[in-house]
Amino acid sequence: MSIHIGAQKGNIAETVLLPGDPMRAKHIAETMLDNTACFNRVRGMLGYTGIYKDKRVSVMGSGMGIPTLSIYVNELLSEYGVRNIIRVGTCGALLADLRIGDLVLAMSASTDSSINKIRFNGLDYAPTANFDLLLGAYQYAKSHKMNIRVGNILSSDTFYYDDQDWWKKWADFGALVVEMESAGLYTLAAKYSAKALSILTVSDNLVTHVESTSEQREKDFTAMAEIALEISL
Repeated sequence: MSIHIGAQKGNIAETVLLPGDPMRAKHIAETMLDNTACFNRVRGMLGYTGIYKDKRVSVMGSGMGIPTLSIYVNELLSEYGVRNIIRVGTCGALLADLRIGDLVLAMSASTDSSINKIRFNGLDYAPTANFDLLLGAYQYAKSHKMNIRVGNILSSDTFYYDDQDWWKKWADFGALVVEMESAGLYTLAAKYSAKALSILTVSDNLVTHVESTSEQREKDFTAMAEIALEISL
């Protein structure tokens, strides 16, 4: 066991799907995997290992934000032999033409977090996805006629901003969506020579102010998990 994960060595597969919400992890395990076993309940951060089309895959919650995700990702990569981590989470659209349920592949992740400024002594680091996972996800989505976009996203440390127009500068420079984890995930994957990708589903739009329900965010956004499972084969 590690400090924050109650699994024994061997309980976690080499490929892990990482939703932010532990209840989404539970839903994916119960509806998309066979022969599942729960390997973690520490702090309510549910984790499961099961079988998808004869391949062993794990799914576990990461919590919200780079600091929380980084704790779990560090332990998964350094103590459990995980080699592929695919984030499956929701995001807020920064462009008007992105609709609820549209998919976004995070090719790179800009951030307003200081975590890499600290790590690289004030210098900038460009967190990027693994190309093989990115290409596989894009090809699968297009072949199944899914609405998908690829590009730079923003990983923010702040959810509630005082300035209601804060997002416009990022949109002006081509950021597609905002979420709170991918820059941390990509950085740690690079550190441990692992593969990482964030597959995101639009759950709200900062331009049009359309929002999904909490039930939709937990149970209805399954296409991203389907893609993640397929590219893990």
